[in-house]
Amino acid sequence: MAEIVNLNRRRKQAAREAEARQAAANREKFGRTRAERARDAEAEARRNALLDGARREGNPPGESGAGQDGGTVERDGPA
Repeated sequence: MAEIVNLNRRRKQAAREAEARQAAANREKFGRTRAERARDAEAEARRNALLDGARREGNPPGESGAGQDGGTVERDGPA
């Protein structure tokens, strides 16, 4: 005699298995481990510390200093 099967349970179980397969594929495609994230954050912190150590005191971050010594003149309108 055949086993009695609840079709709703079978359908939901199949959907859960499909979602689990999709999640595993996404983890493999996009995911990074905690150790990888920590390693990358540490490397970025090291790079930033190296750049901050090499920064010149006279220039604020983001400014090139052009125009302060009369090197360039900004004008309004056509030249």
